[in-house]
Amino acid sequence: MTSPPTVDPREYLPGLAPPPYMAPPGYDELLSPEGVPRPRWRPFMDMLNALPNGEMERRWDRGERLIRDSGMTYTIYGDPDGHGRPWSLDPIPLLVDAQEWRFIERALIQRATLFNAILADLYGPRHLLNEGQIPPALVHANPGFLRPMHGAKPKDGTFLHFYAADLARSPDGQWWVVNDRTEAPSGAGYALENRLIISRILPDFTRAINIRRLAPFFMELRESLTKLAPRPIDNPRVVVWTPGPYNETHYEHVYLARYLGLTLVEGEDMTSRDGRIYLKTLEGLKQIDVIIRRNDGAFCDPLELRGDSTLGVPGLVEAVHAGNVTLANALGSRLVEAPAFMPFMPALCRRLLGANLVMPSVATWWCGQEREAAYVLDNLDRLALRPAFQANAGFTQGALLSQKGRAKLRDSIRARPWTFVGQEDVPLSSAPVWVDGQIQPRSMLLRVHVAAREGGYMVMPGGLTRVASDSMSEPGRVSMQLGGGSKDTWVLSETPVEPISLIRAGQEIPCRGSRDLPSRVADNTYWLGRNAERSEDTARLLRKALVLATENGYGGPELRLVLSVFALLGHVDIDLNFAQPEVQESVLRELLVLNANPEGVFGLSSALNSLRRTATAVRDRLSGDTWRAISLLTNEPLSIPPADIPLDLEAQRSQVDGLIMTLLALDGLALENMTHGLGWRFLDIGRRMERAFHTLDLLTGLLMVEDRDIGPGLDVILDISDSSMTYRSRYLSLPTLAPALDILIRDESNPRSLAYQLVRLREHMDKLGTDPSFSPPSEEQRLIAPLAARVTALDPTRVTLGEASNEMEALSNLLSDLRLGLGDLTHALTLHFFAHALETRPDLAGHPDLEVAKAAQDADRRPEMLSAEPEDEEKEATHEERLAAESNLVEMGPGQATPSDSRPPPPEKANSVKADPASPPTQAKASATAMASPPSGDRIP
Repeated sequence: MTSPPTVDPREYLPGLAPPPYMAPPGYDELLSPEGVPRPRWRPFMDMLNALPNGEMERRWDRGERLIRDSGMTYTIYGDPDGHGRPWSLDPIPLLVDAQEWRFIERALIQRATLFNAILADLYGPRHLLNEGQIPPALVHANPGFLRPMHGAKPKDGTFLHFYAADLARSPDGQWWVVNDRTEAPSGAGYALENRLIISRILPDFTRAINIRRLAPFFMELRESLTKLAPRPIDNPRVVVWTPGPYNETHYEHVYLARYLGLTLVEGEDMTSRDGRIYLKTLEGLKQIDVIIRRNDGAFCDPLELRGDSTLGVPGLVEAVHAGNVTLANALGSRLVEAPAFMPFMPALCRRLLGANLVMPSVATWWCGQEREAAYVLDNLDRLALRPAFQANAGFTQGALLSQKGRAKLRDSIRARPWTFVGQEDVPLSSAPVWVDGQIQPRSMLLRVHVAAREGGYMVMPGGLTRVASDSMSEPGRVSMQLGGGSKDTWVLSETPVEPISLIRAGQEIPCRGSRDLPSRVADNTYWLGRNAERSEDTARLLRKALVLATENGYGGPELRLVLSVFALLGHVDIDLNFAQPEVQESVLRELLVLNANPEGVFGLSSALNSLRRTATAVRDRLSGDTWRAISLLTNEPLSIPPADIPLDLEAQRSQVDGLIMTLLALDGLALENMTHGLGWRFLDIGRRMERAFHTLDLLTGLLMVEDRDIGPGLDVILDISDSSMTYRSRYLSLPTLAPALDILIRDESNPRSLAYQLVRLREHMDKLGTDPSFSPPSEEQRLIAPLAARVTALDPTRVTLGEASNEMEALSNLLSDLRLGLGDLTHALTLHFFAHALETRPDLAGHPDLEVAKAAQDADRRPEMLSAEPEDEEKEATHEERLAAESNLVEMGPGQATPSDSRPPPPEKANSVKADPASPPTQAKASATAMASPPSGDRIP
């Protein structure tokens, strides 16, 4: 074993402050055994030491900001703050010289070819089993072996399209393989993003040092994927299949799909018909040719594989056997990534390739063989124990166990020996890491990615280097799940590197959008719009309550109206007497706590959480600016006011003001920066629908105030609707009923009016529907037309707050009819465009506008508020129950014992959760299908 350097490295690294960089025992990437920088590091270290004091810290501050702004995340399971955790990147890259890289390329191409040959044999003729080259238990006890896939023949005989190997150095500097990844290797997208960020903070370094580019690898990968299509077409449909937004590497799935120009899909986006796989789009089913799989193979088809899976596509195995779809990687490829295969690799390489294995694996003993099991049991104190068939699982160092723990481990091995492997326990090499302005050594692993191409394999000239979280980490414990970090990997070139052009050869035919939008994306985009608008509406209501309490104190009719609207929405008890000052103060405090509670099921924080969740589900459709605005909204919403001190109304108002401004910025980004295609159209439909319901809520609240308070009530509603200035400029007087109703209901030029929302909704329905010149109007067009016509024809001078008469129309009837009509439109949209994601929830009923509110009012309320006939009330309730049973997208009643978020978010998707006995639980919301969610194909452990 190499001893630590004896020469003070400060002599060679003069720009570094004490303490000096002291390499640990073993191989160090930066320093030689003599304590001097290795030749490949000298140009980099010279440039680093030449930087002015504090320059590197300044640059890295910018790098961390770039990571936050890009939304680059990685989920740590079991950590309450782990979901959406910012990606950990170190500014000092790992340098690999050209000669070493040629060896790595040759070794990993051989290894990928060998694994492909093993898979072809084990899922085909099984010569290796018949000849005794592989013990049967190594295959049949392996959960990665999918029996239904036997006999499947992928295009060109390629089972393994993506392969990755985790490499480490022995103490003498030789590379060896620590882990193989053959299921769904992750990390290539993170490696590419690492390169882009480091290139922006160290541009002078990347220009001065010859570094091989990553872009050619991904360009060739994109072309190779299109050639995998089983049918001869010019533009095959290639998709990236992600387990969902709560997967630990979901960011990478989004990034790769966007970078390669592919569609990101989840299991519910696909269906099988006649042995083919189709994408569910708004225009119908579109056949899929190639699927880049990023989830565990066993969960991909609940009919043929795991029946409890909610992530898969029923009929996928049939389509694969029929040769109508190509999966990369092929189902069942997890079989050969098991650590138990490592001791058999040299012999298999000689048998299948006729050559010796170029790069060895770390020494491994599979306990499924009697002699090897005896060796492991006799040497527990100097070996590391791992599960035989789980490459993602950690290991146990026998030397660190107590005598009792070692005895327990021996008993486990004797009981099920085939489930364990023993591996040589060796320290990993170390690499320099930037820590608080100094360079310190950390243990490291290098993940290198290989991809299939026509005629063989190619290696990405770089990789994802991972480093331990701190210097006290156990030897060999390099894990992103344990808080480790990553590095960019620079493969040095012996010659200058030419600039890379990403412009494709040939002409592309111009096109402007398409209707090839998955229904799930349309569903989530629609709810993104609704959640964004709901957040803004709730924030405006809350701000108005704070303004009134600050300026007028408690007890005024204006605050009473605002609190009544909150009660209509179900935030507080509707039976309270909001006219009493002490009740107003108590309810306002309750509302602030409720809307600031991030664990609540409704309120402002809940709406913002729903906004983040739906945005995450369609992240590949959002721009960087839009995502940054969403991150600002959800990172620091509201603070919960202390219970033992008076309310600080100004502080709370300032926070709400900031939220409203960011929400307005998000609205502006969607309006001005987002291409007005189908995705934007559903986003705007959601906004218009939610704003229309909000206006109906405000006007319903007007029916709950006293006659003498109508003027102040109108003033409050106009202010919340941002229409006060419009009223004043037109009428130069205090608000009265008819002009206010004209502005809030009938005025098509007011972006907050009902008429404006209905006009926009009618335009959207016309775009989504059929051309009336050639076919009858769609159901959505038929539903929106009478609503828009009724509002347009409304005479506000003939609207009364009391009962209807021959000449007057009751506002309560108008609001109820409009609400029911919008509910029917929502239901039609759901069935037509989002039907596959519909989950009926009868506990969510529509709030019946005035009916429940009237029944709950005290006897001193206006007589006309109680004018409805009992028969009408019963009939109305029946209609509401019918809507609630048919759709979960209608308003919720204020008097129900259900969450008071009156427009519920879409049902939790089963693929949003990941819980498997073999992997740590996620902090995602639990559901009845949690146990059916798989480990994510491959993890970056």
